[in-house]
Order: sequence, then structure tokens, then C-alpha cells
Amino acid sequence: MENIYLLMLVALAVLAIADLVVGVSNDAVNFLNSAIGSKAISFKTIMIVASLGIFIGAVFSSGMMEVARKGIFVPGQFYFDEIMIIFMAVMITDILLLDFFNTLGMPTSTTVSIVFELLGAAVVMSLIKIGASETETWGDLGNYINTSKATEIILGILLSVVIAFSIGAIVQWISRMIFTFHYEKKIKNFGALFGGVALTAISYFIFLKGLKGTPFYGNFQGLLADQTPLLIGGSFIFWTLFSFLFMKLFKKSILIIVIAVGTFGLALAFSGNDLVNFIGVPMAAYHSYEAWVASGEAATTFSMNILESKVPAEPILLFIAGAVMVLTLWFSKKAKTVTETEIGLSRQGEGHEKFQPNLLSRAIVKGGTRLSAGLSIILPKSTRENLNSRFKKPVIQLPKHKTYELPAFDMIRASVNLMVAGVLISIATSMKLPLSTTYVTFMVAMGTSLADRAWGRESAVYRVAGVLNVIGGWFFTAFSAFVAAGTLAYIIYLGKGTAIAILLLLAIGLLIRNYLSHKKKGVAKLDTTGLKKTESNTVQGIIEESADNIINVVTRTNKIYSDMLRGLAVQDTGKLKKSKKGVKKLNDEIDELRDNIFYFIKDLDEKSVRGSNFYIIILGYLQDVAQSLEFISKASYKHVNNNHKPLRFNQIKDLQEIDQSLDALLEEIETIFKKREFEKIGTVLNKKEELFQYVSEKIEKQISRTRTEESSPKNTTLYFSLLLETKDLVTALMNLMEEYYISYKKV
Repeated sequence: MENIYLLMLVALAVLAIADLVVGVSNDAVNFLNSAIGSKAISFKTIMIVASLGIFIGAVFSSGMMEVARKGIFVPGQFYFDEIMIIFMAVMITDILLLDFFNTLGMPTSTTVSIVFELLGAAVVMSLIKIGASETETWGDLGNYINTSKATEIILGILLSVVIAFSIGAIVQWISRMIFTFHYEKKIKNFGALFGGVALTAISYFIFLKGLKGTPFYGNFQGLLADQTPLLIGGSFIFWTLFSFLFMKLFKKSILIIVIAVGTFGLALAFSGNDLVNFIGVPMAAYHSYEAWVASGEAATTFSMNILESKVPAEPILLFIAGAVMVLTLWFSKKAKTVTETEIGLSRQGEGHEKFQPNLLSRAIVKGGTRLSAGLSIILPKSTRENLNSRFKKPVIQLPKHKTYELPAFDMIRASVNLMVAGVLISIATSMKLPLSTTYVTFMVAMGTSLADRAWGRESAVYRVAGVLNVIGGWFFTAFSAFVAAGTLAYIIYLGKGTAIAILLLLAIGLLIRNYLSHKKKGVAKLDTTGLKKTESNTVQGIIEESADNIINVVTRTNKIYSDMLRGLAVQDTGKLKKSKKGVKKLNDEIDELRDNIFYFIKDLDEKSVRGSNFYIIILGYLQDVAQSLEFISKASYKHVNNNHKPLRFNQIKDLQEIDQSLDALLEEIETIFKKREFEKIGTVLNKKEELFQYVSEKIEKQISRTRTEESSPKNTTLYFSLLLETKDLVTALMNLMEEYYISYKKV
């Protein structure tokens, strides 16, 4: 029997390494975003600074490990076999839950996930024990569980969301009022003072939060408690002088140092304090196993009072954990995905919005707009103009292919993000309030972006929806962690070794599937087969570049239409569903091109304005093609999915004949555009009436069949719909060819 616990310990060790990987992928967003978004320092330097913070924090971390041992449940109430079931359920749940959020690119709290997993597994195990007892009732659950902890953490979530967002917005608004977006001159005058304040806040945060739980914290604890005002005053004088000398000697902005030190501080705090979320449970299991083996007692009778006592740190394990975290930071693609989410929601400029608006986000934006309009009426015109002037952004002219070099936000906002997050976490730590670094850093970033007017009328509804999705995900984390860990604990209790083996295989399978899914999405982003934005600013260039998009749409139209008819002929919902997805992807790409029209027109030369008219009309016809395909694919899928009678043989045959004619037409168009033989478009236009007549004949045949032999109203409706929409599809294609032909001849 001892072997099963040894195997469980090995499994927990492997899960700990995997959990470190997915945990760092999730929490990298906390300390990387401000530096990456502002581009104040090179990406390589950011990674080196963050790696140092992570490694130092991990190696000197120890005190926070107590949370996994006795922070949530009462160890003495459980036996060794029961505690191992709790730990195993927690680790399997944790790795799957975090990986799920990472795959979605959503930052969540590793602190909340581990706490609620421990709570869920411990509650279920407690209920099993209570159920087996003749004297205990549900009312005795409080003897097993530290119920006040869960309440504290839920309150911590609510408080951190509101306070971090509000303070971040207020500090950023004041900073922007002082420095404006044209801050280079003012930083030269007031940079030393700003650097003194920011670096004092960040350094205090490093000592109070970053080093708490390390062996060295005891040396500073008394000093920090008794001489706090003196330390802060001395630190402010030192950092102000340092900032002044740095700017004078190196002729560089002190904001660079603020961002670098802030990134180091947050990385140190994350590693030193959140490490418990990844390896705290396996280390507790290891100490439990050691004590059990030394006792010589049966696993079912050995009480886990040993977990009540403090244990020494394991330097080798902490060193390994630090190395794994650093490697993950450098090589994890999922970390980059999570980071992109927060930067996308807080960026200053326009761009692709990841989240779709919902009812609540629309209501919030409408309410905010009305409130803003009300305040504008109250404030005098001169005050409004003065306020607006402080938020006037600099115009930076860059070629289209260089716009990716622009930072998501400037160094002022990055500095405020790091400074405010550090101060809030420091205050909460000193007051012994439960707080998640993820919640604080994310909500501070959202507050500063709102205050910076990054959420304009064009993007606010998408950004607010994104924030609401992330916050909703945090509460979903707590609920799902509790339920999933409790469920797994019960399964392991019933199935013992067999259940553990099956769950581990299932976990491995899900991790592999998520990895492949994420990799597939990454490949899709690099996919060069989609529609391309036109980069040219001349009519001739636009005509030339649009040819590739027309080839793309025509080729995909041909495939989707043929696949749809094949699926309809054999009642294959899988093929029809695939066609629907293909149409949706095409529609999304055309919509993205249409969304770019504003920037396209802005970049046109004065002599090439006529090109914008051509480009807009072309996109309109491409949209018509996609809409016709969408109608055909949806109608076909709905018919088959509702299990209506299949189309008759004669109907399928007629549709296939139309498909052959359309296929020949589309292949001819594709060849003309590939070879750039635009003068031959006239021959395609001449076939318009012939194809229309062909479709009309099929309609007349169906009318005749309906009067004499057709018995299915649904079939008749679908068939007529397909024919009429095919006619609209051909019309859109011919209009597209005609517009292209006319514009080509004019050039």
C-alpha cells in the first residue's frame, strides 16, 4: 500500500512542474505588461529584469508555503490517506483550470484558484468523514474548515477590483493633467520629483511585499514597522537625488528606471508569494509522506497534526522551481497570449478588438457617455478646453508597415501602473488583507487606460466588454475550482489508484489538446491565405493589390458552394457546418477590411482619392458575395439539421449542373486575375445573361414539378431559395467584374 502513496508523490511532483509552467504563463501578465506595452526598454532587457526578479523571489521564498498546509483546513482533523486525496485532487484541478484560462488568453488569479480548490476538496473529504460518523452532523463542518478564509478572499476580490480601478484612474488622471501627452519637457523639470515618488513607492513595495516570507524578512520587519515614516522620507530623498543625477549624467528619462525597477519588484513579489500556488501543495504532500513513513503507522490512522508546525525551506526545490519559472517566461507562447489580452484592452490607439460587446457593456458605456455629457454642461467652456488640451495626443506619422513599432501606451502610464499596483499591494499586505496580484495589476491598468481616454467612443463598448469578461472569469475561477476539486476528491476516494491513473491520463490528454488548439490558433494568425489590407495609395496600385483579394474570394466561393451542394446531396451536417465556418471566416475578413477603410482613405495621396471610391465599391461587392454564400450555407444546414426530407434526385442534379457552370465561370475569373489579363474580363461579362437564363430555366422546371409531383413544402422552399440566392451571387460577382473592368480601362 505504501507504493501507491509514493507513486502519488511522484505524480504530484510532475504536476507541480507542469503547474509552474501554466502558472507563470498566466501570471506573466502581472509584471510584463507595463514594460512591454510602453516599449520603454527592449524586450530582451524586460525579460532579463523579470527573470532576475522571479528567480530571486523563488529561491528566497518559504513562509508563504504555510497557506497550503493549514490556511484553509484544519490538518489535525484528517488522516494521511485523506490528505493525499485532497492534495491530488487540488493539483489535477489547478493545472487544468489554469491551462484552460491560458488557452483562452484570459488572466486569472492563481491565488483564488488554489484556495478554492483546497476548500472544495477539503469540504468534500470532510463531508465524507461526517457521513461515516455516527455522532457528527453537517454543523460540525466548521471543525474541519477555516470558513472565514473563503469569505475574506471573496471580499478581497470585490475590494481589489473597485479600489484598484478607482485609484489607478485617479492617479493617472492627475499625472496626465501635470505632464500631458507631451511630457518630454516637463519630465526634464519635474522628472526628479516624479522619479523620487515612484521609486520610493516601488522600493517600499519590494521590501514589504516582495521579501515577505523570505528568510531575510525578519531582519527588516521591526525596522519597517517602527520607522516607516523615516524610511519613506529617507528613501524619497535618495531616489529624488538619484533621478536628478541619472537624467543629468545619462541624458535619459528617469521613467526608464521606474519601469525597469517596477517590473523587477512585481516579478519578485509574484515569485516570492505566489510560488505557494504552484508548489505549496506538493511540498506539503512531501512533508506529510516523510512524517508518515517515519511514524510507522497505517495511512488510515496517522493524523496530520504535523502540518500545523512550521517546516524549514527546501532550497534545492525552490532553486528548481525558480529555474522552471524563468524558462517558462522565456519560452511560453501562452504567456504572450495572456499578455496580449491586457495590452489590447489598455492600448491607446485603435486596433482589432478581441471581445464582442454585450448588453451590460453597452449599458455602462451609454451611462458613462450621458454622465460625461452632463458634466460638460456644468463645467465652463474655458475649463473644458483647458482639460481637453491636457489630453491632446501627439501626432506620430509612420508608414503603415511600421505602425506595429508604436507603443500601446506611453511611459507615464506604464510608470503609474507599476507605482499604483505596488503601493496598493503594499498597503493590503501591511493590513493583512487577502489580495490577488492579478486583480490589482489588471484593474489598475484598466483604470489608467480609462483615465487616459484610451476608451473612446469607437472602442469603449469592446474594452468594457473585455474587462467584464475577465472579471466574470475570476468569479468563475472560484466557483469552478471549488466544484471541480471537490468532484475529483470524491472520485479519487471511490476509485483510489485506478481513479488517479485515469484522471492523470485525462489531464495529460486535455493539456495536449489545449496545446495543439493554441498552436493551431497561432498558425491561423500567421496564415497568409486570408484577405490582405491594401497598402498602396495609388489607383493603379489598389487595382493590382485588390486582384489578389478577388482571387482569394473567388477560389473560396467556388469551394464553399461545391462543398455545400455535396453536403446537401448526402445529408452531411458535418460538411455543411464546415461550409458555414468557411463563410463566417470570409465574412470576418471582409468586415476587417471594411473597418480599415477610414485609415485607408486617410493615407491616400491627394491625387489618388478616386482609388478610395473603387476600393469601397469593390469591398461592397465582396460583401454581397459573402452574404449570398452565408444565406445558402445557413439554409442548407438548417434544412438538414432539422431532419427535413432530402432534396429529390432531379433537384440535386439541377443544382449540380448549375455548380458546374458556376465552377467554369469562377475558374475563368481566377485565371484572368492570376495572369493579370484584365482585358479578358469582357468575355466573362458576356456570360452573365447566359447564366441567368440557365438559372431561370431551373426555376421554371421546379414550378412545373411543384404543380404536378412535388409533395414537400420545405424542399420546394429550400430549392427556390438556393436558386434565387445563386442568382444574387452571380449578380454580385458580375458587378464586381464590371467595376474592375471599368476602373482598369480608365487607368
